Amino acid sequence: MTPEARIAAAAEVLDACLDGQPATRALLNWSRASRFAGSGDRNAVRDLVYGALRRKRSAAARGGGETGRALMIGLLREAGTAPEAVFTGQGHAPAPPSDDERAAWREPDGDGERCDLPDWLVAPFGEALGPAWEETALALRDRAPVFLRVNFRKTTQDQALAALSSDGISAVPHAIADGALIVTEGARKVAQSAAYRDGLVELQDGASQAVTASLPISKGMKVLDYCCGGGGKTLAMAGRAEATFHCHDADPGRMADLPARARRAGVRVELLGTGSLARHAPYDLVLCDAPCSGSGSWRRDPEGKWALTPGRLAALGDVQTGILDAAAALVAPGGTLAYATCSFLRAENEDRVAAFLAAHPDWRCTFQRRFGPQDGGDGFFIAHLTG
Repeated sequence: MTPEARIAAAAEVLDACLDGQPATRALLNWSRASRFAGSGDRNAVRDLVYGALRRKRSAAARGGGETGRALMIGLLREAGTAPEAVFTGQGHAPAPPSDDERAAWREPDGDGERCDLPDWLVAPFGEALGPAWEETALALRDRAPVFLRVNFRKTTQDQALAALSSDGISAVPHAIADGALIVTEGARKVAQSAAYRDGLVELQDGASQAVTASLPISKGMKVLDYCCGGGGKTLAMAGRAEATFHCHDADPGRMADLPARARRAGVRVELLGTGSLARHAPYDLVLCDAPCSGSGSWRRDPEGKWALTPGRLAALGDVQTGILDAAAALVAPGGTLAYATCSFLRAENEDRVAAFLAAHPDWRCTFQRRFGPQDGGDGFFIAHLTG
């Protein structure tokens, strides 16, 4: 496919997304209907689609409308490329811009458009991040870096780097966490590499690694990952210490791949249903990586940015409060309840901790930190609570 044809394909996929189809589904449908497209074409179209979704408001302004075609025009104009040089109508290129389209092109107006946020989120970003809110919002418009975590149960950092290099993957250590590597070349080869297949490294964002590294974990402890999901943080904890690891999720299906991942990593975990949690309690450490807006990871899931509403944010707060209350009952005296979200917003972070402490006066917060793109990875929040 020519670059122009890829842009035309991305505009088609974006139209499906704007009609309500998830980007992953729209891209899959396009690739199935476009057997002529090679892996390079599919990757390029995907990158264009996600680039436009990250910058949907500013691209719509510059492109003169909220259609796939307009978004692609907007991205070109932002990059300093004249749309007429690409939208030529020749071969598989999109049709040339009309006079009406040109008349609709403009620069983004207001903080929300300029920083690619819904207008209602501008104030919450400012409240949570202070002067850094704008830099953070603008960083969410770019593609996230690919991080790996060295599995110290199986290898050293130098050995992991050498193994990756032998598979054509370049990476360098990153200061955000011990054992964090940032991939500088060959990111799309990681999942097929021997280093990944043999459990020497795991794909895990740097801030997620830093959150796990902050936890007070040591040999012999009894640990519960209460909102386990795919188990990345469980595996990270297990890579640091020989302890007993229990995993739970309200949706057990999310843990389906965890046993195989644990075997690959050379660690043992036990999956628990809700009815089994109390039977195995108390736990020295309970980690609650709670469901949240995902605002810290909108580089990876830009659709979440546009789907979030004030009502949804309030509902998430209720869920987070319920999780903290339930998990607190499972913590051993003197143990740690760790609360984490991949969110920047105070309503999901400091406000949840404050509400918990107000309702549980015997508990105290011993550690609290927020991570952001300025630290190198996604946005994350972590608090340690002790009863």
